[in-house]
Amino acid sequence: MIPVKNNIPLHTRPYITWVLIFSNTAIFATLFVLPVQVNNYVLYLYGMVAARYSFPEWALKSGFPDDSYFSFFSSMFLHGDVVHLLINLVFLWIFAGNIEERMGRFRFSVFYVLCGLFAAFLQYDFNPSSTLPMVGASGAIAGILGAFFLLYPFARIKLWLPLFFLPIFFEIPAIAFLGLWVMYQIYEATFGLVTQEPTLSTVAWWTHLGGFVAGLLLHTFFLKKEPSAFVSEE
Repeated sequence: MIPVKNNIPLHTRPYITWVLIFSNTAIFATLFVLPVQVNNYVLYLYGMVAARYSFPEWALKSGFPDDSYFSFFSSMFLHGDVVHLLINLVFLWIFAGNIEERMGRFRFSVFYVLCGLFAAFLQYDFNPSSTLPMVGASGAIAGILGAFFLLYPFARIKLWLPLFFLPIFFEIPAIAFLGLWVMYQIYEATFGLVTQEPTLSTVAWWTHLGGFVAGLLLHTFFLKKEPSAFVSEE
């Protein structure tokens, strides 16, 4: 099931959402046309490689520079393949505009980054020995989903069921769609812990969960204040 749109109208233009979509696309397109070796170098240098911080001596021998924890931020703007990018862009397009409108552009930008950072640190905490670069905007976008889950639980999400590419569309409440989404993330993340094989997965499931939880907990601190209602006395 692929989300297509929601039924909550926008009354302002979501400029920050557009900037995020453009910047992620532009960075991916730039790296895509570069030689594979350069592409891989950038992904390892600016993606979040957990072992780089868990084993400093290994990181030094492997040629990683001492840039503190910058990759926790820069990894949010890198993607490993076209499908990864497209999925994130679709979720940004459908859900981010409404949250940006409720928060305002500056608050939304800070909220987005904080959710992405929290997501990356949770992934690091659960898989500190990984030598694969964790990249993608999924953690920050999951924060948006967490906020949307609580702010618009009964919004209607239009879904496309790609059955033989037929135009099969239907709608379900956001609380159902996002509830199923987060339950799937929980299953995949905990399955790795049970099997003791978390490093074999190429998907950072804890990043998704971390971002979602951050969105649930933090979004209320970033909402614009509603104008207070008052009654004038004649």
